[in-house]
Amino acid sequence: MKTKGAMVIEHSDVAYSYGGGELLSGVNVSLPPGSFHFLTGPSGAGKTTFLKLCYGDLLATSGRVSLFEEDARTLDRDGIASIRQRIGVVHQDCRFLDHLSMAENVALPLTVAGRDVDAQSQNLTDLITWVGMRDHMDALPPSLSGGERQRVALARAIIMDPEVVIADEPTGNVDWEMSQRLLSLLVELNKLGKTVVVATHDLNLIRSAKAQVSARVLRIQNGGIQAAGADL
Repeated sequence: MKTKGAMVIEHSDVAYSYGGGELLSGVNVSLPPGSFHFLTGPSGAGKTTFLKLCYGDLLATSGRVSLFEEDARTLDRDGIASIRQRIGVVHQDCRFLDHLSMAENVALPLTVAGRDVDAQSQNLTDLITWVGMRDHMDALPPSLSGGERQRVALARAIIMDPEVVIADEPTGNVDWEMSQRLLSLLVELNKLGKTVVVATHDLNLIRSAKAQVSARVLRIQNGGIQAAGADL
């Protein structure tokens, strides 16, 4: 049972090895409910690996990753599936099914979870409208621009009303105006009480966000993660 004030995700002395080398080591990071975090660092430093540890797609080589106070190592397949309904993920490559419409792609998590999609049709429409994509509900993914795909990916990530939203470089392939639109959506989610974690290399985006929301910046470098200073 989740206790008041408990961390939604917590890394305790976590290490992760890949290909014979240690990519992450000595990681101690706690994500409180309703917090906003940016994860930054050089390409290849391990940002995506850290995020995958946060939603159980990878297991730590050593140390403990707690997801809603559950040790990730002890979770079986059903346990991981249950956890992932509480964590929405915007992947770097979006990963759409190109033969399905945009609306059908957004609704996929409902289908996988055995929910009645028809009963959720109004919520689906409201969510797609919220991300500014109502006029594209029947469009196929290949016809969408980079920014449109990212907004659809965000809608799909939150269709199950998760407690945590994780976005891996969501503005990496869009212009500044679209980056600001995506950021405003993430800030709004945070203000609704969601814990938000965004991996990005865009320091201007981080500066812009800090004018809107209280965000912690975590810098990953040389296998470790440290809170960044105020000089960003």
